[in-house]
Amino acid sequence: MIEPEKRKSIALLHKEGIGVRQIARSLRVARNTVKAIIAEEGTTPAMIRKDKIQIDPELLDRLYVECQGFVQRVHERLVEEEKIEVKYSTLTRMIRELGLGQESKSRCDRVPDVPGAEMQHDTSPYTVAIGGSPVKVVASLMYLRYSKRRYLKFYRRFNRFKMKSFFHEGLTYWGYAAKDCIIDNTNLARLRGTGRNAVIVPEMEAFSKQYGFEFLCHEKGHCNRKAGEERSFWTVETNFFPGRSFQNFEDLNEQAFEWATVRMYHRPVSKTGLIPAKAFEHERAYLVELPSHLPAPYVSHDRVTDQYGFVSFDANFFWVPGTRRDDVSVLEYSDRLKIYRGRELLIDYALPPDGVKNERISPEGCPKPQHAPKNRKKPTAEEEKRLRDMAEVVGAWLDFALDPGGIARHRVVRDLFRLSKQMTEPLFVRSVARAMKYRICSVETIRRIALMYLGEGEGTLPSAEVDESLLDRASYTEGRLTDEPDFSTWEGMLTETDTENQNEVDHG
Repeated sequence: MIEPEKRKSIALLHKEGIGVRQIARSLRVARNTVKAIIAEEGTTPAMIRKDKIQIDPELLDRLYVECQGFVQRVHERLVEEEKIEVKYSTLTRMIRELGLGQESKSRCDRVPDVPGAEMQHDTSPYTVAIGGSPVKVVASLMYLRYSKRRYLKFYRRFNRFKMKSFFHEGLTYWGYAAKDCIIDNTNLARLRGTGRNAVIVPEMEAFSKQYGFEFLCHEKGHCNRKAGEERSFWTVETNFFPGRSFQNFEDLNEQAFEWATVRMYHRPVSKTGLIPAKAFEHERAYLVELPSHLPAPYVSHDRVTDQYGFVSFDANFFWVPGTRRDDVSVLEYSDRLKIYRGRELLIDYALPPDGVKNERISPEGCPKPQHAPKNRKKPTAEEEKRLRDMAEVVGAWLDFALDPGGIARHRVVRDLFRLSKQMTEPLFVRSVARAMKYRICSVETIRRIALMYLGEGEGTLPSAEVDESLLDRASYTEGRLTDEPDFSTWEGMLTETDTENQNEVDHG
């Protein structure tokens, strides 16, 4: 392209009578080009590209906001969701023209990389929207320094067992390990000391030897020693989270696995253009190849089998086959439970999905056990809902009485619900209203208030309205042989109340 100033010079030289051949020779421009510029009188023609890509500014603005200002994620969504093939450099120019640019952030210092020499590991806490609710999670990320290969997984909580399980999953997926693993001064792997003076926990030292690497702590305050790891977390924040939604914890980890092992594995890194997949093929010869079968880490828990054949673990109840009720050992793996009696494997269970609690779990394809576990928690949500539906004042009393919460909550709800079934609804609501007036939170006091109302001439308990069709129901037929209810306790209470009232009148 001829510069505007040179175009003007050609036009002026032509006006002064200098020939086209001489102009072309002196300015080193082709004669045909000189003729074209003379015909255009030295002006610069407007160049309009026929293949110029036009993107709706409102679309760019919306995607920029949804992706929290990270252009790389905007580019992915334009290509994958909107089917707009645009160069990354073109997209950044458009965003700058719209005034949506983001200030560049400082980067860590770079250190030369050596194939097979080092990998890095670290964790970072995040608050992620899962199923529409904010949830605190811990991201664990492993990173090969030379080839930039990553492995990412999220946990509800992260401890030494989770750390070993993560290394086992990541390294066995890669099939290789680097000789050194740089970590911070975490107490999950460090026993005492910091940096080069750190002493690794014997348990973790023995674990790392199985995989052919050693844990090394960086010096205190020198987190740039594992700059690639820190940069990887920045990539998680700017490229993985923006514009994504997660239905549950399993969905979060599935997307994290695909992002780390597929998307980032085949994407060129930064301006160097290094592709981790190709770099790993070169680095593989320098890494430590792992044995084909490595035992997965586990934690052993001693459990007592109740009389119905269940053992409790992590707020759930797992059925143990057989009729013996001996103590068992529960081996917890990252994704499974194995129940042993002595050295005999009784059953192998897959861990239930995240968030499943207070469930009875039995082998698939087998009839479910008839009895519930002995210590199974019994929620009171249904009883509380029925109580609140009776009257607004009952709901207000529940809010007042249950405000502290705690273990006693379920007992209060059950006792109040049981009391509501022992009298008419109007009398129950009136008694609760009086208790609410005087800020009484005792169910036993509400019972005495109901007796007081009965003793003041409210009459005896009215007969309950019985639907005659009840006699034809299957539930009535099954229970018709049960014992009749005993109301002698209530009759005795009424007699004692009448006697006390009469004594007060006689002595008055």
